[in-house]
Amino acid sequence: MDEQHVRSQLVVFAREIREIYRKERERSAELAHALDQLNDSYLSTMKTLAFLVEAKDVGTRMHLDRTSQYGMALARLVAPDLAERPDLEWGFLLHDIGKIGISERILNKAGPLTPSEWSVMRTHPLIGAQVVAPMAFLGRASDVIRSHHERWDGRGYPRGLRGEEVPLAARIFSVVDAFDAMTSDRPYRKAMRVADAVEEIAGFSGTQFDPDVVEAFLILMSGKAEPVEARPLLATTA
Repeated sequence: MDEQHVRSQLVVFAREIREIYRKERERSAELAHALDQLNDSYLSTMKTLAFLVEAKDVGTRMHLDRTSQYGMALARLVAPDLAERPDLEWGFLLHDIGKIGISERILNKAGPLTPSEWSVMRTHPLIGAQVVAPMAFLGRASDVIRSHHERWDGRGYPRGLRGEEVPLAARIFSVVDAFDAMTSDRPYRKAMRVADAVEEIAGFSGTQFDPDVVEAFLILMSGKAEPVEARPLLATTA
């Protein structure tokens, strides 16, 4: 094979490589566009599911947004790597999705629940986990949905997990969930002062809440935390 022929073959080969590269770039762009559309679809799904909860339980209006912001601020302080996962915020946003399976009579009752009503209410974490189970894109969000009412001392529900058996995301969220519940008006009681709520959460460190998470929460509430992302939480305490 002469030198001229070899050169001609190399030119043809180079052209083929360029064409393959061009097609791959086009395909990558198409895949990126499809991924963006898929993410938009996921976000729409999240908003729809959250709306279902808000429509059913008047007490959750704004609670979902607040606790999601609070939870992400605290997660960035406690576990920055965990806070980078999009499914963490989805779990925070959808933590009460199981309430779609609870009667409005119980959800919106003006007074304290009876023992039998509490028994029904305590099924909502398991209902929520079942609702999102087929949605693989939610990742570990179900950890928060299923376990945000578990306690550090093992006296929570629905499974009575203890200590680090409770997923970290759920341990983080349980603190901000309790804080928002205490500082929000409910049909059967008025909101607690922020300072009193913070003191009460500190008092439950090591029993209801993970001590390390409570310590981070107190730092966040003191205004001494560095992350800018913590500011939405701090702004609520003014």
